[in-house]
Amino acid sequence: MSHDTLLDAGVHCFDARGVARRFRHAAIFGALEALHPGETMRFFNDHNPLPLIAQLRDRFGDRLTFSYRKTDPDLTVIDIGVTDPAATTQDKHANGGCCGSCG
Repeated sequence: MSHDTLLDAGVHCFDARGVARRFRHAAIFGALEALHPGETMRFFNDHNPLPLIAQLRDRFGDRLTFSYRKTDPDLTVIDIGVTDPAATTQDKHANGGCCGSCG
């Protein structure tokens, strides 16, 4: 499967298959840190990276979303989206709630 068949506007491609194994995780972390909220990295790998996904969840928390696009024995494609951290934080004053410091 070529990258061209999977690319959408506003999606950034990252093919881990071309990165030396000892540098992969650091390169992936750096690529995700460079993305802005609302952007997506389309991640290509030669296997399903479950340990990496666990590391990403530990490091980024709820700021990332994961959507599998393809899972074959020799190719896994995952869209990793970056969300806006402010959108996931509920306003403590919303719906009549109060933090105790209101006048």
